[in-house]
Amino acid sequence: MSGFETYLMSRMAREDSHTLEGYKAQGGYATLERVLKDMQPSEVTEIVKASGLRGRGGAGFPTGLKWTFMPDASKDPRDRYLAINGDESEPGTCKDRVILDEDPHGLIEGVLMACYAMGCAASYIYIRGEYRHQYRRTEAAIAEARAAGLIGKNILGSGFDCEIYMHMGAGAYICGEETGMMESLEGKRGHPRPKPPFPAGFGLWGQPTTVNNVETIFNVPFIVERGAEWHRSMGTEKSPGNILVGISGNVKRPGVYEAPLGISAKTLLESPDFAGGLHDGRKLKAWFTGGSSTGMVPGSTIDTPMDHDGMQSIGAMLGTAAMIMIDDSQCVVRAMEVVARFYDHESCGQCSQCREGTQWLHQIFRRIEQGKGLPQDVDMLTAIASGMAPGKTICALSDAAAIPANQMVKHFRAELEEHIQSGGCRINHTGNFARGASAPTEVHA
Repeated sequence: MSGFETYLMSRMAREDSHTLEGYKAQGGYATLERVLKDMQPSEVTEIVKASGLRGRGGAGFPTGLKWTFMPDASKDPRDRYLAINGDESEPGTCKDRVILDEDPHGLIEGVLMACYAMGCAASYIYIRGEYRHQYRRTEAAIAEARAAGLIGKNILGSGFDCEIYMHMGAGAYICGEETGMMESLEGKRGHPRPKPPFPAGFGLWGQPTTVNNVETIFNVPFIVERGAEWHRSMGTEKSPGNILVGISGNVKRPGVYEAPLGISAKTLLESPDFAGGLHDGRKLKAWFTGGSSTGMVPGSTIDTPMDHDGMQSIGAMLGTAAMIMIDDSQCVVRAMEVVARFYDHESCGQCSQCREGTQWLHQIFRRIEQGKGLPQDVDMLTAIASGMAPGKTICALSDAAAIPANQMVKHFRAELEEHIQSGGCRINHTGNFARGASAPTEVHA
């Protein structure tokens, strides 16, 4: 699509983009060499900070500011680590998969720059267990980089030492939470830790640790190479740059697309350069803005900017920019039953609000969807969700289950009540959200 620059996916058109040869042929590692030769670690941090880059894992926290939370290496002799969160388990989200598959060396170069900036001795890349092919791709890229002297001791003769290790998860959504991921990396059960202490002071093995998302770190070499002002020239003032958007559901062209932050969600849905619209002239009934935990909002809100402020204006969140589209042939109660079942299954059970709340939300949505709902069930959903969020548990899984439940009651109360009064759903489930919607199958630059 014309009108904006794409850069995140610029190297992926090349068939060997995942190899060291293919990456170097497109200028790969040249910026790292310049950084190690000519720049101080603090300069790298300041560029990232000035660029306005925000985390792409869901929270949207300023990346450069997050790096400054690490203790001063000259005053703190402890080892420090960078943990890369590639446990992409949020339903609807698949953008990190594309990076790991098509351009793993871009991630590695970003990791090395971030480690140099923060004085990290090593980085651990944690990848979800289902991403076996992506794990092997990234592992092979690390082996290539190490053989070329880009990982290990005295990188490019600069005196900078840094190791990169891989770790595969085992399919637990809870390990996408940063402290649950660190517990898993340490060989323990992936139970999130209470905070404080925060990872920057007490992270992996009790050492200072920064946790960043795959896409976040993938942005770093572009920003360092081309400058903070270049990055700020795209997107919006408070949400600069481009983002990878995953679009799935009842759309003609499901896939992963690159677009500037602030682009209209309607453009992403309807433009032939993106999802290409809904099937068979259907109307948009509802959509998840950035993964299941961001909540389901009415289709009438689709003409909203895809950035952090835009999503807040409709009571939602940008999250991972994983847009799930539900047309008017679908049952939103069924969709919520699927979502509630997921969170019930994935709760680690540490906190009673989450352990009991996710179970009750699932049970109530299930009985409403099956035609066994009670008149008091709709208000009961709100009461249970209110006891689960916000911030009442160790991690945000309880919030992630409560937010879509609250959104469902707020925006689709009439459909819930109709299910209860009519004794079930009038929509044929052979074509519903869970069984008939399309998952992303394509990658588009």
